[in-house]
Amino acid sequence: MLEHLGLVGVSWRQGGSEALAEFALQDGEAAARLKEFAQRLQLPELAYLATCNRVELIFARSERTPVPDLRRDAFKLLTGRAAAHGEAERRLRAWQGEGAAEHLFLTAAGLDSACVGETEIVGQVRYSQERSLELGLCGPSLQLVFGEALRIAGRVRGGTRLAEGRVSLAEIAVQQLRERISRTPGRIALVGVSPMTERAAVSLAASGLDFTIVNRTADKAAALAARHGAAHMSLEDFRREPPAVEALLTATGAGKPVLDSPSLERLAAHTASGQPPLIVDMAVPGDVDAAVCAKLAIPRVGMDAIVQHAERSRAARLVEAGPAREQVDRALDELKDRFTERYYGPLYGALQQRYRRTALEGVRRLMKKDLAGLGDAERAAVETWAEVLARRFAHIPCLGLRGLLHDGPDGSLEAFLGGLEPEFADELRAALRGAAHAPAPLARRNGEA
Repeated sequence: MLEHLGLVGVSWRQGGSEALAEFALQDGEAAARLKEFAQRLQLPELAYLATCNRVELIFARSERTPVPDLRRDAFKLLTGRAAAHGEAERRLRAWQGEGAAEHLFLTAAGLDSACVGETEIVGQVRYSQERSLELGLCGPSLQLVFGEALRIAGRVRGGTRLAEGRVSLAEIAVQQLRERISRTPGRIALVGVSPMTERAAVSLAASGLDFTIVNRTADKAAALAARHGAAHMSLEDFRREPPAVEALLTATGAGKPVLDSPSLERLAAHTASGQPPLIVDMAVPGDVDAAVCAKLAIPRVGMDAIVQHAERSRAARLVEAGPAREQVDRALDELKDRFTERYYGPLYGALQQRYRRTALEGVRRLMKKDLAGLGDAERAAVETWAEVLARRFAHIPCLGLRGLLHDGPDGSLEAFLGGLEPEFADELRAALRGAAHAPAPLARRNGEA
C-alpha cells in the first residue's frame, strides 16, 4: 500500500560535494520551482531534502502522474538543464514504495550518512517536512512517513549506542578548528546560522573557545550568539572590516561564494599569528572558492575532506548499527500497519455498503413478485436477515483485502480492482482516494517516540 511513495536523489557516494552542488536548489528559487514541478507532474505531495550528504525529493504520486520514472524530470528541476541520454538514470538513484520509506528512515536515523549516526540530519529532515507544509505539499502520506522517520530517529538516538562519540560532521569540522587554535590561539568565526554552525557553537562554547557568529541577517546572528555568550556581526560588516580570526567555519545556504577574494585578503591580513586563517567550508555548494584560497595560500578544508575523514570510521560504526537497523525494520512494519489501517477502514465500509445494497435490491425485487404477500413485520425481518447475511459475505473479501494491503506486492491492489466490474471498482477507488486525503498526525517536534 506504499507504492504511491517515491524518492529520487543523489548522495555523497555519487561524486562528492561537487556533484551535490550541481543538484542543490538555491534558497530564493526553491519554493517556486518545487511548486511548479509538483503541479506539472501531478504530485499531490512533495518534499525537498538538502544536506551536506544528499539532495533528495520525496513525493507521493497520483493516478494522473504522467511518467513512472521521475529521474529525468527531477534532473531538470534540480540542475536547471535537460539531461543527456541516460544521464539522469546514471546519476540519480530512485526508490519506490516501501524502499522509499526505508531509505528515508535510514537517512533520518543517520545510518546512510558518511558519518554514521550523525545528529544534524534529524533537524534537516524535520526542516524538509516543515518547508513542504509551508508550500502546501505535505499531505497525509508524507506526514505519516516523516512522522515515523523522526520517531525512529529518536528511538535510535535514545535506545542504541549509535549516538555515542563523535557522530557529527560538525564535530569533525570543529576538531579542525581546535587543532588550529592549539597552534595559533585566537578567535574563531562561524559564518551562517545553520544546523552545522549551531552544533559547532555548542561544541566551541563547551570547550571555552572564543568565537563570533556572522550571518547575513544580523538578528539571527544575535540570537545564536546570545545563547552562548558569543560576539556577533553581520556578514556585510565581516566582509568589509573583518576582526582578527585564526579560523572560520562557514555553512550558509547561499549557493555561491559569500567571501570573495578581497574579503579573504582582508581576513588574511588581520590574523594575530600572521599566518593565513584556516577556512573550514561545510557549505554545498561551497561558501569559499577553493581556487581563490589556493591562489592566496589560505588553507581550506572542504566537505569532501570532512566526509573522507568520517568514512574512515564508517565501517567500525556500522558494526554498532545492528540494533539501530532492527529499529528501522520494526518501524517499516509499523508504517505498513498504519497505512493498512488508513485504507482498510474506507475499503471495508465501501464493500459492506455494496454487499448490503445488492442484497436489499434482490430482496425488494422478490417482495414485488414471489414474496408480495408478506406483511410489514415479515418484510422487515427478511430485510434484516439479508443485511446480516450481506455483512457476513462481505467479511471474507474484506479479510483478504486487508492481507493484500499489508503483505501484497506493489500493484496487487490495482490488479484486484482491475478484475471487478468498472462501477464497483470505481466505488472502491473513490474510497481509497478519500482515505488518502484523510488528515494524519504531524511529527512531534522533538522526533521522539
